[in-house]
Amino acid sequence: MTAVVTGPLVQLQRPTIATDQKRRGSTRTVTLTIDGQSVTVREGTTVLEACRAIGIEIPTLCFLETLHPVNACRICVVEMEGARVLVPSCSRAAEEGMVIQTKSDRVKHSRKLVLEMLASSVDLSTTPKVGEWIEEYDAKPERFGPPAPPAPSGTRDASIPGHHAPPDPRYAATVAEPAKVDNDLYVRDYAKCILCYKCVEACGPDHQNTFAISVAGRGFDAHISTEFAVPLPDSACVYCGNCIAVCPTGALMAKTEFDMRSAGTWDESRQTATDTICPYCGVGCTLSLHVQDGQILKATSPLENSITQGNLCIKGRFGWRFVQNTAGSAPTTRGSDGGH
Repeated sequence: MTAVVTGPLVQLQRPTIATDQKRRGSTRTVTLTIDGQSVTVREGTTVLEACRAIGIEIPTLCFLETLHPVNACRICVVEMEGARVLVPSCSRAAEEGMVIQTKSDRVKHSRKLVLEMLASSVDLSTTPKVGEWIEEYDAKPERFGPPAPPAPSGTRDASIPGHHAPPDPRYAATVAEPAKVDNDLYVRDYAKCILCYKCVEACGPDHQNTFAISVAGRGFDAHISTEFAVPLPDSACVYCGNCIAVCPTGALMAKTEFDMRSAGTWDESRQTATDTICPYCGVGCTLSLHVQDGQILKATSPLENSITQGNLCIKGRFGWRFVQNTAGSAPTTRGSDGGH
C-alpha cells in the first residue's frame, strides 16, 4: 500500500493492476517461457496477461481487470518452475526467466478439485463457462454426495464464528439458502456466492468506497453480509449496483433479471445491447442497455470505458425505468450521486 497524506488524515490507496500508472507506464520488458513458448511482456504484466497474449486461456472467477486481485478462487493457478506451490496467475507478476506450465498434471488436478468443491457446495447454474470447465477437467462434484437441504432463511447470518454444526455424512455441505429480496432494485442470492470478494472490493476500496458489505463468519460459515446483517435498505448501500456488475456467478442480480429467470422468460438469445450516454448528469457515463422484446432489462457499462471502468451510480444503473413507465420516476436514495 502507499500512503497519500491529505491534511491531518492519511488515506491508504491500493493501486490495482489496471490503474497503477507506474507499472503500466514502464518501458522495461521481461521474457519468460509459458508452455514451451517464449514471450516478452512489459514489466508489471501478470502471468495471466502474458498467457492471454499468446492465446492461452486460463479459467478465472475472482479476477477482474479493474479490481485489486485477491486470489480467492484459486482456479487460475499455474505451475512455476522452482516454486513449492502453484501460483495464482491473476496476481503473480511475470519475471525474467520464469518457466510456467499451465496444463501440467498438477495444475489440472488442482483445478479439478477446486471445481468439484465449488460445484458441490454452490449453485453455479448462472456462472458463465463453468460447465465447460467442469467437462474439460473431468470434475465430478457429485462424488461428495447429494447437496444438503437449503438452510432456513437467516441461518447463515446468525452463525457464530468458531461454532460449527457437526457435518452430516449423508450430504455434501452447501451454502444454499433462500434469496434475499428486500428491495426493488437487486436481489442477493447467496446460494450462488463463491466468496470471490469482487463485490466487497467494488463496494469498498477499489471503486465505491461505501463499505456497505464485507465478509462475516469464518470457515464454511463465511458469507457476504451487510453491517450486523441488516436488510439492504437499512444498510450503508447507495444502490450503485457496482457489486452486481462484478459478480461472476449471479449471486447479485438485478431484480428484473431475477424475476424473469424465475418465470422462465429470460432469453439472452433474444437480447440486444445498445450503447448510449446516461442522461442524468454531465459526467457522460456510457450505458449499455440490454433489451428483450422491446423492454429494457438492465443497464451495464463497458469495463474499457475510461470514465466508468464498468461503474455507474444508482441513476445510471437503475434510472432507465421511467422510459417504460413501469416503476414511476428514477429511483432515489441517499448517496445517489455515488458511482465513480
